[in-house]
Amino acid sequence: MRERMLAGDLYLADDPELGEANARALDLMDAFNATTVRQGPLRRRLLSELLGSVGEGTEIRPPFFVDYGTQITVGARCFANFGLTALDVAPITIGDDVQIGPHVQLLTPTHPVEPEPRRAKWEAARPIVIGDNVWLGGGVIVCPGVTIGENTVVGAGSVVTRDLPANVVAVGNPARVVRTVTP
Repeated sequence: MRERMLAGDLYLADDPELGEANARALDLMDAFNATTVRQGPLRRRLLSELLGSVGEGTEIRPPFFVDYGTQITVGARCFANFGLTALDVAPITIGDDVQIGPHVQLLTPTHPVEPEPRRAKWEAARPIVIGDNVWLGGGVIVCPGVTIGENTVVGAGSVVTRDLPANVVAVGNPARVVRTVTP
């Protein structure tokens, strides 16, 4: 099932190998979320163990929620405020200098629309890519398969259902481009 998941095919999440990987992530996530602001070096070590990679000078404030962690790469000098949920069934790539507001959700999982396979617990996922110098306002939801181009700003509470180009401001549900910005 792990190979199917990584390939983006339908898979069953109750596979023992996936269950162990999820349990490892939940243990590390719980330890990270229990840290205090004065435990910066411990936070950094836990993030390094939890995530696929985390760039220099990046800060993620607890609480932070993941499925596996290992499929998340975060660039340098990023900041994620309280309550980031990054469900990394597929890869989540976050560029350098990204700013993430509180309670942002990066959601890679998908489920069948048809009732029978959904009842049977089949699921899949599509990757998310966040370009360099993006700002996601508080409460933004990024849906499976979305790429957001560099320097783009997504307004608070927006739901990003489709790719956004570089150098724009997008707002709403679904998020729509309302203006361009000079890089």
